[in-house]
Amino acid sequence: MDITTLLLYVIAVSAVTAIPGPTMLLALNNGATKGIKVAACGIAGAALSDLILIGAVGCGLGTLLQASEQLFTLVKWAGAAYLLYLAYQLWQAPPSGIQSLSLPHETAARSGQAAFMRSLLVALSNPKGLLFFSAFLPQFIRPEAAIALQYTLLALVTALIDIALMSLYAIGGHHAMRALSAVALRWLNRGCACILAGLAIALSLYRRNELN
Repeated sequence: MDITTLLLYVIAVSAVTAIPGPTMLLALNNGATKGIKVAACGIAGAALSDLILIGAVGCGLGTLLQASEQLFTLVKWAGAAYLLYLAYQLWQAPPSGIQSLSLPHETAARSGQAAFMRSLLVALSNPKGLLFFSAFLPQFIRPEAAIALQYTLLALVTALIDIALMSLYAIGGHHAMRALSAVALRWLNRGCACILAGLAIALSLYRRNELN
């Protein structure tokens, strides 16, 4: 893959990734209410999902999802249900951002593991990601070159872009937390919950042919 093609890919993925999605909202909320370390665990989960999804595309699973109405519907509704579950959790969450910075080590570790799994599952249970990569990535793949190496490179670049942008969201949320009252933190949680619920509804209405 030449440097021009790679640069175009970086620009295109950065533009798409900058649009706030579920994992970006989780990074923002984790940074504001649970601290940078927990947010970093969530970011790692989202980055791992990039590697898994692009690996799945390289193995042809994106084409399978596009071809199977039943599989697509199953994954779509599972993803929408999980987003609604997260929205409910955020809506009910107490405004404990400042206190969470002094959590015991074991509690903080459990919070980090939970954040990692939430971000990973949010990304993997959303069929839009797999379908997007299936439609988008082949435009940057040169068939005469090593296919697996190109997919690996694009997966790593995508993960790094995600890490950089989600870190900005998490750091912004962390610094904003210091200026927010408990009431404001509660409304931050509930605002993120409403957006996640809206994304769940949008996902439930999503159709496979919208990327065609």
